[in-house]
Amino acid sequence: MNASPIGFSRSFLRYLLMLLTFVGAVCGTALAQTKATSAPAQRSAAPAQKTVVRQSKVKIRAITAFVNLDRTQYQIQITDAMKMLKRARTIFESRGFPVETIRIATQPFPEYIEGLSREQALQFFKNYDALAVDQGFSASIGPAMLKATDSPAQADLLAEILKNTKALYASLVVAGDDGVRWPAVGAAARVMKQLEDTEHSQGNFRFAAIAMVKPLTPFFPAAYHNGFGHQFAVALESASVVADAFQDAPDLATARRRLMDSLSQEAFAIESEAGRVDSDTGWAYVGMDLSPAPLKDVSIGAAIENLTTQPIGSSGTLTAAATITAALRDIRVKQTGYSGLMLPILEDSRLAQRWSEGRLSLDALLSYSAVCGTGLDTVPLPGDISAEQLSLIIGDMASLAVKWHKPLSARLFPVQGKGAGDVTELDSDSLVNATIQPLGKP
Repeated sequence: MNASPIGFSRSFLRYLLMLLTFVGAVCGTALAQTKATSAPAQRSAAPAQKTVVRQSKVKIRAITAFVNLDRTQYQIQITDAMKMLKRARTIFESRGFPVETIRIATQPFPEYIEGLSREQALQFFKNYDALAVDQGFSASIGPAMLKATDSPAQADLLAEILKNTKALYASLVVAGDDGVRWPAVGAAARVMKQLEDTEHSQGNFRFAAIAMVKPLTPFFPAAYHNGFGHQFAVALESASVVADAFQDAPDLATARRRLMDSLSQEAFAIESEAGRVDSDTGWAYVGMDLSPAPLKDVSIGAAIENLTTQPIGSSGTLTAAATITAALRDIRVKQTGYSGLMLPILEDSRLAQRWSEGRLSLDALLSYSAVCGTGLDTVPLPGDISAEQLSLIIGDMASLAVKWHKPLSARLFPVQGKGAGDVTELDSDSLVNATIQPLGKP
């Protein structure tokens, strides 16, 4: 395999070794929910004048409200949350930050359906789903099996809930400070197999096995909270900023500095407006997830290839991952969630292409996760994969999360009726199609 053509001087190679050592140490610690170094600036009165709204290259993937749901008055709670979310969207978009989605996440769903029969619980979630579709928000109902002692019956109910709804997302906790929870790993695999039996097997888009993921991440399906709620967080869609920063960068130091400078400017502006939402609505702002999420042709895979000038999956990819995540950690805004490198195969056109070409594999994706990636995301798999094989994949992800004490997740797509060499037939606006690779492909 040819070496990456990035021109390195000897001094730069010494810098690279220092960088990777530093990043490895940083990524081995728990993600800090860092407080901003300064409060949003106070606005002073200015003479009335025509305002030209700049258009940022950063989009807001999601504004996520965290609600402590009470099933006896949830319609009132949702109305209140939607009032805040719509106000937030107006504020951000008036400042040139397009908002892709507004979302609501709750505490773990078993807490607010306690006392209901299975049929009553399913009906409640059908009603909640209908409300979400009608009001135009996506809803995370939180994790099943949050505690190691929780019953696997929660997972069985969750599979039924997701199969019978359209706008609900959820997760299942497979590892925590107590280590990998193997019964939960098996339960998550069974949920994935059950969701395979949905239209185009797309039910698994709304489910993930999560490990060491703390509350208050704004990204779905992992989003949940375990407090009083009445909070909100922001998730970014900024792969295009990474692509611009890496284009024609002469070396890694320049690429990292460009990325940090560009994204810092946007993040500070977003945080200032989030402070305004906080003040205007009384909903507490808890931070942003800086993960540069892609969306189809707004590709993080293409951004990485701008730096390495090699197809993603080749030598240099791991170094690029380290460069991105080191830059994210140095941006001094209040952070929450993953704030790492997301490589969702079926949400990124270039990643889907490289997966189809066999340049990316499960093992490669896990290795990038060790350098502050976020796990295995929207990975297409043969439909005949067994629950036991899925458990092994989920278990690898969970073991890595526990080892490095970092948030990871697995959102796997076994596709019914498809095998190695077949192309998926997904019809979601959020997804692209890819060729399924054989299990165990090196």
